[in-house]
Amino acid sequence: MSELLGVAVLGAGHMGADHVRRLDRAVSGARVAAVADPDTDRAEEAAAGIDGVSVHAEATAALDAPGVQAVLIASPGPAHEEALLAAFARGLPVLCEKPMVPESAGALRIVEAEARLGRRLTQVGFMRRYDAEYQRLKSLLDSGRLGRPLMLHCTHRNVSSPAHFTTAMLVNSSVSHEIDAARWLLDQELTAVTVLRPHPSSNAPDGLLDPQLVLFETSEGALVDVEIFVNSGFGYQVRCEAVCESGSARIGDEHTMVVTSADGAREEVAQDYLIRFADAYDREVRAWVDATREGRVTGPSAWDGYAASAVAEAGVRAQESGGRVTVELAPRPELYARVTR
Repeated sequence: MSELLGVAVLGAGHMGADHVRRLDRAVSGARVAAVADPDTDRAEEAAAGIDGVSVHAEATAALDAPGVQAVLIASPGPAHEEALLAAFARGLPVLCEKPMVPESAGALRIVEAEARLGRRLTQVGFMRRYDAEYQRLKSLLDSGRLGRPLMLHCTHRNVSSPAHFTTAMLVNSSVSHEIDAARWLLDQELTAVTVLRPHPSSNAPDGLLDPQLVLFETSEGALVDVEIFVNSGFGYQVRCEAVCESGSARIGDEHTMVVTSADGAREEVAQDYLIRFADAYDREVRAWVDATREGRVTGPSAWDGYAASAVAEAGVRAQESGGRVTVELAPRPELYARVTR
């Protein structure tokens, strides 16, 4: 493909607007051909200053807009299934932000629909796979230099949660990143989950049971624990330590700017995921554009999106029951045995 890849961006909120900017200014080989959002004023604002872009209230209208050859879905999760099926019907390659589909039943319908096509069209936006530190850890674990992985210790902290955030979202929105990262790093499925809760932080809104400790078991006997704390009050922190038979490796220790003044020395702490993972998002979208222009689909698959939703659902049941909940996955279609990780 010699011309620029024309991309329709569905959703012009915080994430969607950032992807519009990224495609227009940071990623070569692509252009924003259309933007869709029910709030057309927001869509117009995201598309402002971009030549040749059309703005739509309906997602299907954006998919049918002139010059659209691929679609980036950044709308709210409940809208993803319909948008994905519409893209499949048009044969359009898709980069879909997580969750692919929040409910595992809907996510499985996407897997089955894509399997019927006989080819992959979907890459799911688990951007940690494109973070330089995570990629180094993955390479180290794959090399076997530290022996068999025994445990992953993960930390995921946010400054504060938005007003609509629920206790279930600690797992199915925030910890979903660790779910995919653990599956990818270990190349194992997560088979059971237990959720433990301390007394809620006084910083948490009324009714939000924050923080929590989520414990996953894997198909090959490893353990993964995740501290999720979405109202830490001080910064956005993501860390992961792999403990193996012959050593350990940790990523996520901040190496940021240190400001020194008369008040002393202060190390900056990222306040937002778009800051901490800005380079990972750039790498992710760049890889998707490059592969799409070559007629390929790589990266996290629809199966990965389904598995993450199924594990997250089990995690929410564990939150509610206070007990250990097993994860049940449907049979994996042959199409996804050929996934390029």
